[in-house]
This record gives sequence, C-alpha cells and structure tokens, in this order.
Amino acid sequence: MVAVWLGVAVLGGVGAVLRFLVDRTVSHRLSGAFPSGIFVVNISGALVLGLLAGLELGPTTALLAGVALLGAYTTFSTWMLQTLELGTDRRVGLATANIVVSLALGIAAAALGWWIGMRL
Repeated sequence: MVAVWLGVAVLGGVGAVLRFLVDRTVSHRLSGAFPSGIFVVNISGALVLGLLAGLELGPTTALLAGVALLGAYTTFSTWMLQTLELGTDRRVGLATANIVVSLALGIAAAALGWWIGMRL
C-alpha cells in the first residue's frame, strides 16, 4: 500500500511537470488568444487515457497511470478558467470553440486511443 501511495505522489508530480512543459511549449509556439497549450494537454491526455483503457490494465497500474500521472497531467479546472477568461474578455466565439472543440476532439481522442489499445 505504501508503494502505491508513493507511486501516486511521484507520478502525480511527473504529470504536473509534463503539463507545465507541454502547456508552455505549445503556448509559446502557438501564441494567440486561444488557450492552445491546455487544449493540447487535454486532448493528448484523453488519447493516452483511452489507450490505457483499451489495454485493460490491472487496477493498480490503471490507478497509477490513469489517476496519478494523467490525472495530474490533464486539467479540467484550467480549461474552464481559460474559457471563462475568454468570455469575460468578450471573446465568446473562442470560449465557445474551446468548449465544443475540446469536447469533440477529447471524445474522439479517447475513442481512438481505446481502439488502438484494444488492438495491441
């Protein structure tokens, strides 16, 4: 049990650092009003989580990879805050696009990952 707790702590930290690095890298390369960094983080996280689900991992591995690593990597709260900020900046089109496109591509990425995982 202690090893699982330590794994959650370590992998959660790794996921958070990866989110920071991917967000910053993408945001610098695709500057603009649209929050492209967190968008890429969340879509890539959905793809990998779908892949892990398709692989049908054991419960401990699923916990460590899905909850700890990917749970810390992806972020619902930052996505919603950025969407709110777009709305308060009167960029309603971008705010709406952030919600609709994130949901559509997130579901598609998770489904694609699951499909790939089931075939591995």
